[in-house]
Amino acid sequence: MTKKLEGKVALITGSGRGIGRSIALKLASEGARIVVNDLDAAPAQETVQAIRDAGDQAVACVGNVTAPDFAERFIGTAISEYKGLDIIVNNAGYTWDNVIQKMSDEQWYAIIDCHLTAPFRILRAAQPVIRALGKAETEAGRRVMRKVVNISSVAGLFGNAGQTNYSTAKAGIVGMTQTLAKEWGRMNVTVNAVAYGLIKTRLTGNANEGATANVDGREIKIGVNPGLMAAMESGIPLGRGGTPEEAAGAVYLLCIPESDYVSGQTLMCSGGLTGI
Repeated sequence: MTKKLEGKVALITGSGRGIGRSIALKLASEGARIVVNDLDAAPAQETVQAIRDAGDQAVACVGNVTAPDFAERFIGTAISEYKGLDIIVNNAGYTWDNVIQKMSDEQWYAIIDCHLTAPFRILRAAQPVIRALGKAETEAGRRVMRKVVNISSVAGLFGNAGQTNYSTAKAGIVGMTQTLAKEWGRMNVTVNAVAYGLIKTRLTGNANEGATANVDGREIKIGVNPGLMAAMESGIPLGRGGTPEEAAGAVYLLCIPESDYVSGQTLMCSGGLTGI
């Protein structure tokens, strides 16, 4: 049986761990060749190896998505390794929370740069490549649909206390998605977003365990207070947080041919949660 994404080339930021890893594994299982990205080489290579062990294809492009040269290097990896570019998933991200009166400029710009500026740069770098590929396909009498899936959040749709930086960035992603759907439609590209609710990853683990994530030399505390987590889950109609695999499924829906006429939309993947 032919796989739904057979021969496609998919680039996924932040795919060494968590939701991104699950997206990479899911798209690879349907035939896509994956460009894996992570801040650190070890998790990126682990995801690449897991994909290869399953008989599928992947390469790594390690680095911080906020680096000025990252976008060109990321797109260049897809072209040099696979001679194509069909799917872009802007997934990389983390949170660095504080109420607005205590939020520093560093906190603000770090999150805006990661969640909003980095996707902008990646999509800007991709446009000439997609345009050239599309032109060649049109001249050959073929129509090939390409997909962009930007990751947003219910915080970007409804706001969330203590997350002015993150909520603003994720709201911006929705605007970027709607704009590029209009700019890129004539190139046969659909541009959509997935807004996640509570998805259980290392970033939403038990805050009492004192876990941190190292981002550009900063040790950022990660995790959620267990009491708050229980309260959050009780407000979700399905009664629980989602899994990374379930989160990946929402992205997958927007990458397959069945969604070729869906563009400019934000799909909530939140277990029925419609506000915060």
